[in-house]
Amino acid sequence: MAISDDFRISMWREVLDLCKLGAHENIVILTGESSHPQNLEAAARAVVQAGCKMVRLDLPPVPPSGPVQGERTNVQTTPLSGHAFATDILKNADMVIDLMGLLHSKEQTDILAAGTRMLMVIEPPEILARMMPTLEDKRRVMAADRKLRAARSMSVTSAAGTALTMELGQFPTLPEYGFADEPGHWDHWPSGFTSTWPNEGSAQGRVVIDVGDMMFPFKTYVQSAPVVLEIRNGKIVSIEGGFEAKYLRQHLESYKDPDAFAVSHVGWGLQPKAKWGGLGMRDKFQALGMDARAFYGNFLFSTGPNSEAGGSNNSQCHVDIPMSACSVSLDGEPITVDGDVVDDEQRAST
Repeated sequence: MAISDDFRISMWREVLDLCKLGAHENIVILTGESSHPQNLEAAARAVVQAGCKMVRLDLPPVPPSGPVQGERTNVQTTPLSGHAFATDILKNADMVIDLMGLLHSKEQTDILAAGTRMLMVIEPPEILARMMPTLEDKRRVMAADRKLRAARSMSVTSAAGTALTMELGQFPTLPEYGFADEPGHWDHWPSGFTSTWPNEGSAQGRVVIDVGDMMFPFKTYVQSAPVVLEIRNGKIVSIEGGFEAKYLRQHLESYKDPDAFAVSHVGWGLQPKAKWGGLGMRDKFQALGMDARAFYGNFLFSTGPNSEAGGSNNSQCHVDIPMSACSVSLDGEPITVDGDVVDDEQRAST
């Protein structure tokens, strides 16, 4: 679906207003080789219209690293890695609009610690338009985040056979509601979920990735048979199932890094405008897949690093697995049941 220039700029103005963009602030738009040109044009025009001082910082790609080459396949290393000059520019900005993607990088952590707020935007304009963030999104996500910050345990079950327990509290939470409105806050448009990292070594049990659940960075639905992960002391010790199980196992093994098998962030989706079927409607390289990660009531399970939260795992391998029809409880209190949000403060009105 085509989006007109005027509508794209109006979208950006609305989101930047939610970011509390003030006139005369210093804004850096960070771009790379894969940045969406329509997002760049609309963001730049919206920032200028808001009366801000804007700089575009464009970084060349880095040489390939890791055993697997593909879009956003290997984490930790970005075009900003080791680039102190560029990092200092970003640390001195009031806000960074990240059209390149700095996830899981030390540099991003340093920029946020300096008080710079940061908004990452990777999806194409038509997905941004469908999942425009609102203050109501923030209210629901922050209600969920308060529960998550106070919790000391999470349990996840499903009719498919998932039975996972984790201890919480060692690491911070990561609420994502679609706009960066506070100093040092990182967010992602579009989004709508909250997550955290379990205490190191505490995850125990079984995760059953059912047919219809999704795996990233492969951007595929599980179709042949459920994938069964046995987890002991925070790491996956076996992967069984059909084709997708074999594919996942070989992907993790290819890094020759035991930390690739560790449990990373976990959380649940709160965005009713995100669609479970959105991933199947586009070519893999046309979207990042935020529909899958944010759809209402999902359980988002992941593997790999926790270093961005202060943990010891620096693996380059990171896998996101959004799952349907799971029940998530915090300290024994149900948050979602069979994929439906049951906590009143977190429920969407539509």
